[in-house]
Amino acid sequence: MRSDDWNDDHHSFEDINATPALPDGHGVKIGILTSGGDAQGMNAAVRAVVRSALSVGAEVYAIYEGYQGMIDGGDGIKLFDWEDVGSILNRGGTVIGTFRCKEMRERSGRLKAVKHLLERGIDRLVVIGGDGSLTGLNLLRNEWSGLIAELVEGGDLTPEIAHEHPTLMIAGIVGSIDNDLVGSDMTIGADTALHRIVDAIDDLASTAASHQRSFVVEVMGRHCGYLALMSAVAGGADFVLVPEQPPEPGWEDRMCADLQAGRRAGRRDSIVIVAEGATDREGNPIKADYVRQVLTDRLNEDARVTILGHVQRGGTPSAYDRWASTWLGYNAVHEVLTATPDSEGRVIATRSNRIDRISLVKAVADTQQVPELIKAGDYREAMRMRGRSFVEMDAIFSEVASPVRTVPIASDKRIGIMLAGGPAPGMNTATRSLARLGISRGHHMIGIHNGFIGLAAGEVAELTWEETEGLAGEGGAMLGTRREVPRTEDLYAISRSLEKNEIDALIVVGGYSAYDGIHKMTTERDRYPAFRIPTVCIPASIDNNLPGSELSIGADTALNVIVDAMDKIKESGIASKRCFVVETMGKNCGYLALMSGLAAGAERIYLNEEGISLDDVVADMHWLRESFANGRRLFLAVRNENASANYTTDFLARVMEEESHGLYDVRTAVLGHMQQGGSPSPFDRLMATRFAYRGLNLIDDELAAGTDNASFIGIREGHLRAGSMDTMPSLVDALHRRPRDQWWLDLRTVVKTVSDELRS
Repeated sequence: MRSDDWNDDHHSFEDINATPALPDGHGVKIGILTSGGDAQGMNAAVRAVVRSALSVGAEVYAIYEGYQGMIDGGDGIKLFDWEDVGSILNRGGTVIGTFRCKEMRERSGRLKAVKHLLERGIDRLVVIGGDGSLTGLNLLRNEWSGLIAELVEGGDLTPEIAHEHPTLMIAGIVGSIDNDLVGSDMTIGADTALHRIVDAIDDLASTAASHQRSFVVEVMGRHCGYLALMSAVAGGADFVLVPEQPPEPGWEDRMCADLQAGRRAGRRDSIVIVAEGATDREGNPIKADYVRQVLTDRLNEDARVTILGHVQRGGTPSAYDRWASTWLGYNAVHEVLTATPDSEGRVIATRSNRIDRISLVKAVADTQQVPELIKAGDYREAMRMRGRSFVEMDAIFSEVASPVRTVPIASDKRIGIMLAGGPAPGMNTATRSLARLGISRGHHMIGIHNGFIGLAAGEVAELTWEETEGLAGEGGAMLGTRREVPRTEDLYAISRSLEKNEIDALIVVGGYSAYDGIHKMTTERDRYPAFRIPTVCIPASIDNNLPGSELSIGADTALNVIVDAMDKIKESGIASKRCFVVETMGKNCGYLALMSGLAAGAERIYLNEEGISLDDVVADMHWLRESFANGRRLFLAVRNENASANYTTDFLARVMEEESHGLYDVRTAVLGHMQQGGSPSPFDRLMATRFAYRGLNLIDDELAAGTDNASFIGIREGHLRAGSMDTMPSLVDALHRRPRDQWWLDLRTVVKTVSDELRS
C-alpha cells in the first residue's frame, strides 16, 4: 500500500459546513414536495425546510403527492404552519405524499404546474426525491420563462405576475434508499434501509446456524449495489452479487467453494446477498431463486430465499436519517433564499462529513451514466464512480469473508489486538475484522484480554478464524476492556509481556484511556525498548471525544439507542401536558446530547461545551410557561451528563415543576449504561471494519519499512487519515478530555432554528 493511499480522494467542492445564518425571507414563498420512491427521513427534511423558512419570515407551501399536486392545484398545494410538521420526525414515508407523475413529463402538465404555483406567488422550490425527480425539477427551471410567456399569451397569467417571478430558484435533496447519487456520500433513507437489511440478516443467521442452513437474501438496488455490499460486510455474509461488478463466468463454482471453505472453518450457516439488479457479464439477471438452486444442486444444501422487498423502505427513520436530513433541509432553504436568476440548480448533499452544494445537472448525469458503464462492460469505471469507500469495501469483503490466506506477504508477524477504555458497540466487529484480515495475510493475530491490565498480567492467546465467527453483530467486547491507564509501575510488566509473547506490532481499539495509555508508552520508549513496535490506535467510544477523528466506533449505535428511548418517552406523555428532561452520557463531550436532541426534536439541549447559567435557566422557565400557555402539550430537554456540576438533571426538573403553576408536570429519564450496550448499528460495523482495514494496512507498511511509529487513525474532514501519537497533546483539551475542534457544534444553529417557533 502506498503512503499516499492514506488520504482519501479530495474533491473540489463548495463547503458550506459553517451552517450559514439564514437571510431574511419576508415576502418569499417556497414550495416543498417529495417525489418518486419514498425514503425514511423525508419527513425530517420536510420539517426542517418548513421551520427554517418560517423562522425567517418566509411562507411555505406543501405540495401534496409530488409533482401531481402542482398539476392539480387547489388542495394539492397547502400553506403550512409550524405545527403542521410537529411530531413527524419519527414517522417513516412522507406525510405530504409522493407520486410518480407521468403528466409532468408533458409540456401541458408543466404549464398547469407553473400556473398553480404562481397563483400563490411561489417561485422557489425544494424537491426531495431521486434522480428522476431532480431531472424534472431542472427541466421546469429551464423552461420557466417560456412557460410563463405561454401562460401570459393565453391569458392565464397577467404580465405583472410574470414580471414579478422571472426565474424559478431551486434546491434538490436526494431521497433514495439505494444511495445511488454520484457525488453524495449518503442519501436520505439509505442508512435506515441498511438497518432493516442488517437486522434481517442477523435474524436469519441465528436460525440458519441452528439448522446449518443457507439463506439467499435479495435486497433493493436496481443499478446500485450499495445496500447489498454494505449489508454483506456489516452482516458478516459469505458472498455478494452487485450490479457494478458482474461476476466472471463460472462464478457459481467460486461461490460454492467459498461457502464450503467457510463451513470447513467452522461456520454453521451461509448467507448470500443478491442485489435486485445483479446480472452476469452477458447482462442476464441473476435471481435469488437461481442462486438458491445452485446451492441446493451443487452443495446439497437446504437453502432458502428471503426477498426483503418494501420492508426496506418502511419504518422509523434511524438517528442519522433524522439529524442529517434536518441539516440538509436547513441548507436547502439557505440555497433557495440566496439563489439568483443566474444561479445554477444545486443539489444539497452530504459529502466528506460536510454539507455540499453540487451541480444538479452534473450529479444527475453522472448518476445516470453508471448503468450505461455497466451495460458497456466498463466495470472498473462504474465502481470508481461509486466512490473510493465503495471500492475499498469490496476489497475488504473479499478478505474478511475468506477463511484462507488471500494476500501474500513476505513473512508472518505476531500482531496484538487489545481493547481499552469504556465498552463501545462495534468493538467486537473491529476485533473480528482485524483477526480475519490478519489471518488472510498470514499473520498470527494475538488477542490481549482485559486491556492494559491484562497485557501486564500476560492474558494473551492467539485468535483463530473460527473464534471470531458471529462477532460482526455482537455487542460488548469479547476480549474484555478496562478503563485503567497503565501506571509508571505497570510499564515494566507490560514491557516484559510484549517481549515474552513476541509481539511485533500492536493495534489498540478503544477510548480516551487507550490513547492516553499508548501515548504514555510512546514517551517511555527510551526506558523500555519493547515499546518500540509499530502501534495504531483505532477510535472506539460512544462519547465521540477522541483526537484525530470526527467520529468514533460506538457513537452511532448509542445515538440510535438514545433516540429510540426518547421516542418512547415522548409517547408516554402524549395524553398529558408534560416536560421531559433526559440525561445522556458523553462525559464532557456533548455530541450524544446535541445529535440525539436534533434527531428526536428536543426543544432545549444543555451541553458541557456551553455550560448552564442562572440567566439561561430563568430565560428557559419564562419561555416554557409562555409556550405551554399558548397550547404546547409536550416539551423535551436533553442534558449532557456533565453539562453543569450544580445545575443537575434533577435540579432542572425541580425548577421546571416549581415554575409550572399547574400548566404541566415534569419527568426525568437518566438513560445510563443502556447507551453502551446492544448490537452495533450498520454504520458502526462498517466504520469498525474500515478502521480495522486501514489500521492493519498501516501496520503492514510499518513492518515492511522496518519502522516503529505509534499512530492513530480516524476521520478528519471526511477523510480517513493517520496521525502521529506525538501530536495527541496538541489536538485535545486535556482538562475536558475531548478534541479542541468539534465539527458537530456547528449544528447548534440548526437546532435553534427548528426547535421552537417562539425561540426562533
